[in-house]
Amino acid sequence: MRFNYLSEDTICALASAHGMGAVALIRISGPKSIDVIASIFKPKNKQLDIQTAVSHHLYFGMIHEGEMVLDEVLVSIFRAPHSYSGENAAEISCHGSVYIQKQIIELLIEHGCRMAEPGEFTMRAFANGRFDLAQAEAVADLIASQSEAAHRIAMKQMRGGFSARIKELRRQLIDFSSLIELELDFAEEDVEFADRKAFLQLIGTLKKEIITLIDSFKAGNVIKNGIPVAIIGKPNVGKSTLLNAILNEEKAIVSDIPGTTRDAIEDTIVIGGYSFRFIDTAGLRDSDDTIENMGIERTYQKIDQASVILYVTDLTTFNEETTVEILDEFRSHIDDENKHFVLVVNKADLMEGIPSHFSEFVELETVFVSAKRKENIHLIADSLVNAVQKLNLNTDAIISNARHFQALKESLTALESVENGFRTGLPTDLAGIDIRQALYHLGTITGEITNEEVLGNIFGKFCIGK
Repeated sequence: MRFNYLSEDTICALASAHGMGAVALIRISGPKSIDVIASIFKPKNKQLDIQTAVSHHLYFGMIHEGEMVLDEVLVSIFRAPHSYSGENAAEISCHGSVYIQKQIIELLIEHGCRMAEPGEFTMRAFANGRFDLAQAEAVADLIASQSEAAHRIAMKQMRGGFSARIKELRRQLIDFSSLIELELDFAEEDVEFADRKAFLQLIGTLKKEIITLIDSFKAGNVIKNGIPVAIIGKPNVGKSTLLNAILNEEKAIVSDIPGTTRDAIEDTIVIGGYSFRFIDTAGLRDSDDTIENMGIERTYQKIDQASVILYVTDLTTFNEETTVEILDEFRSHIDDENKHFVLVVNKADLMEGIPSHFSEFVELETVFVSAKRKENIHLIADSLVNAVQKLNLNTDAIISNARHFQALKESLTALESVENGFRTGLPTDLAGIDIRQALYHLGTITGEITNEEVLGNIFGKFCIGK
């Protein structure tokens, strides 16, 4: 598949961050890339002809506009098909002055380039077979990654681990689908080319693979966007102080007045290579204050959304009765295998010893801290990292993209229809429709089947210059 309306143009864009810096990178791609560079760049080596310059080398010289020198730069040439986009391409490393960046880009446009659309360099790479669609989307995830774990998932997807898995599933289904289609061509002869028993076994295998991928989405998505950690508890137990201690900054207002926190306060920090999104919530209590009650209602919403719950309690008021109350109120969350529940007992600096009744509640993971003195905060960090490491993140095919998740669900639904159809004697032509649907949805993941609207939506979210 090739987008001729795009590849006929030569495009340019700033590929480094906007604003002033030590250096800036300007990227060019398209059939006239080398011609455009040759028209504005004078190599320091006067014997060098850029038109015949060796690909993948750096050349020092000056960008000039007529007789005026704009900047001393390094230029790199990439000849098709051995470039990021698969086309002739070039990059200019110039000084990071905003004025210089602007002047060079205007000069490139004057000599036949146009400004690139968001994601157009990567779209061209996809169109020229450098990436499939899933790998191209992983490029955007790689750029946006803010933790080691998110980076690792994006790298695996960009290197094709997930794509290879999907293509293999689709290939196996195509092999049997071709036999079903052949039967339709000989419908009057009433013959069967496809072994129904073997086909049902294949569908069972495909369903198992797809369900594994679907189940990986929850872990992949939270790691990509930050693992939500809700800090909850009664008023004045030190939730906001704990948040400030974890973030090591005064993010939340701390006060002795109950009900100070009336809305959820969020911030993100990377611990042990994983991004955690901490949410300080309104204290849980009965209140006549309408605004505070709205905050408490949001607290319960955040509890439902969280992957980890830190229940903070005050050691000075902690007793067996309050422990039973916690167990009763949050039993559903404590027993939820998809949530990690930690009891955080604050003000440990006032503790002379662990209360004896704690032995009755050993099923709860408990951490003793002093948020005010920032003591034992590392124990919370250790608990969070241990909880994440229990997730299955070693596979090459973990998914974190909502579009892929939806396509897999649609594929699974279609395969279940095929399976039910064969078991109930559904006519072959109707079963063939469901098989084609499963193939279609798998194909949309890697871009073997796609349309301009989907591509525009995907690449439109990229930054300009990538």
